[in-house]
Amino acid sequence: MEQQTIQFSFKCQASCSQTKARAGVFVTPHGLVETPKFMPVGTLATVKTLTPAQLETAGAQMVLANTYHLHLQPGEGIVNQAGGLHRFMGWKGPMLTDSGGFQVFSLSKIRTISEEGVTFRSPRDGRMINLTPERSIEIQNTLGADVIMAFDECPPYPAERSEVEAATERTYRWLKRCIDAHARPTEQALFGIVQGGVYLDLRRAAAESLVSLDLPGYAIGGVSVGEPAELIHEIVDATAPYLPVDKPRYLMGVGTYREMVRAIAAGVDLFDCVIPTRLGRHGAALVQGERWNLKNARFREDFTPLDATCPCYGCQNFTRAYLNHLVRCKEVLGFMLLSLHNVTELIRFTQHIREAILSDRFTTEFAHWLNRETGQP
Repeated sequence: MEQQTIQFSFKCQASCSQTKARAGVFVTPHGLVETPKFMPVGTLATVKTLTPAQLETAGAQMVLANTYHLHLQPGEGIVNQAGGLHRFMGWKGPMLTDSGGFQVFSLSKIRTISEEGVTFRSPRDGRMINLTPERSIEIQNTLGADVIMAFDECPPYPAERSEVEAATERTYRWLKRCIDAHARPTEQALFGIVQGGVYLDLRRAAAESLVSLDLPGYAIGGVSVGEPAELIHEIVDATAPYLPVDKPRYLMGVGTYREMVRAIAAGVDLFDCVIPTRLGRHGAALVQGERWNLKNARFREDFTPLDATCPCYGCQNFTRAYLNHLVRCKEVLGFMLLSLHNVTELIRFTQHIREAILSDRFTTEFAHWLNRETGQP
């Protein structure tokens, strides 16, 4: 079963001498991804309020899109007619699509799970849709992203062990069906997803079974679904060591400072999260490890940049007072500038971690995040 081709490869360039953190390069048909790397989420083939040119300036190398949402609107057929997802949204770099599994399983009141797949009622028009592993892969093959994700069952938190065990075993069976259905293995890398909830022995068993299938990359899924941060750390610490050192490791749905640093220390390479643009649309900014509400009165007469060290367009051209004014007036420009800043901030954060790993300064420069036990943005 040949899954990896010359178009996809991962090379570790440097490792931390005190942790399992590593800096590497993931090669895809649409370019390189230098890891560790935060990946912005473009659910509907757009990172909300931002253009591809802005994303490129922010340092983005790989962006995500959502299979479930694009299937509902506009439909993968239209994306295909446009020449594929890259041309449709005007992004020239690497792309990743998730399987749609997480969105479907979050619709607990309007879906039914069976061994065949999931049947759910479309929240857009009420029609019944049957999403199977084969159908998910077919949609992703049609969309054309560089990396596609296996269709998995994401158990909720909290959940009984028996429920999580059944979901984890089904995820493995579905993965094998995804592999058989994958029609473009030389153009699209299929990643498997490790499930297992908070049960570390299930996580280990799931990782070992997925690794036996020799996929181009592996993801840790089913975290950031409501469990405490310390449980996320335990899950990642217990799972990452069983994933291959010569393949990229992707932690799904995580994009906060401390969680990324801790996961990188465990050997994770890639991250995604909607938090930077979601915060931006609510008038909040991520500034050097802190979360600021730009609606606050303290910014009304603050004529300094949001972050003088940040190269983004907003920080280089506008003041905190102006951003406060835009947000209070609910001007779209304010939400765009904050989203651009937040995306830039998290990408810069992972870039700085990468530079620290390359010079073996990771544990020194990021000790604050590795050791702190309090909450953070």
